[in-house]
Amino acid sequence: MADGQTLPPEIAAPLARFNGEKPEAPAWFDKALADAPERTFFDFEGAAIELLTWGEVGKPGLLLLHGNGASADWWTFIAPFFAQEYRVAAFSWSGMGRSDWRKAYNGDLFARESFAAAEAAGLYAAGKPVFVAHSFGGFPTMLAASKYGDRMGAAVLVDSVVRPPEREWRGPPRRVSANRVYATLPEALARFRLAPPQGCDNLYIADWIARNALKEVEGGWTWRFDPFMWQAFQMEDRGPLLSAATCPIAMMWGDRSGLIDDEILAYMQDLLPPGSPQLAIPDADHHVMIDQPLAFVGALRGLLAGWRLEP
Repeated sequence: MADGQTLPPEIAAPLARFNGEKPEAPAWFDKALADAPERTFFDFEGAAIELLTWGEVGKPGLLLLHGNGASADWWTFIAPFFAQEYRVAAFSWSGMGRSDWRKAYNGDLFARESFAAAEAAGLYAAGKPVFVAHSFGGFPTMLAASKYGDRMGAAVLVDSVVRPPEREWRGPPRRVSANRVYATLPEALARFRLAPPQGCDNLYIADWIARNALKEVEGGWTWRFDPFMWQAFQMEDRGPLLSAATCPIAMMWGDRSGLIDDEILAYMQDLLPPGSPQLAIPDADHHVMIDQPLAFVGALRGLLAGWRLEP
């Protein structure tokens, strides 16, 4: 949160009122989670990377890439909707989720990590897979599309922002302390909030994500992500990456996202190749798959069904 800013409780600690109990969830959500992925790991440059897969090898490949501090489990209630038509995979970037931490990270490493995940999941069995990337996940995806786009069927950027050069984002503040350890799981859940801060109507999703973001350690519970990932991480300007993409690109965003304003939207639209699909998800903030999960599924399914892509 910004210095001096006080967030209302429903944003700062949306799960606190449940005292560790799970919020009631709709039937569609429970059904989606019941279609559980195969959970495995693959090794990439000395780190074990968490990999989740759905659907049969041999169907078109769909790779789902999460944002900063998140994990593959952000896609577990989305991926089953695509598993009949696609071989679907989600993985956790190194330093996040259940993947190993590294001594150093950079954008090209993450770009290559995404291809290693696609290979390990068997996504190339039916041609080049489509990459769907949320938020920070769009940065290595844009880098991949500019340097290795011949290995991608297409990329879909989901509320992944490219700012004008004078407003370019250089990553979150560098951390100097380890993740806090909470004595109990309810205490840890009560500290969960979305970043950047926003409200959340679907608290059953927030609860699922928060539980999977925590691990039990000596003395209690703590967050899985590497708090020091950004110590030496350098962000490249994403404008040149987006304009240099050598595979088809589509853009989706929440129509009330706090990260996208008219100037940023116009700047990104100028960078996209002519005819690139652009879809705003109504009544959604930055975390589109949490805010409007079924609308997001419908929009993505429609995009993939109607998009003319080379095999």
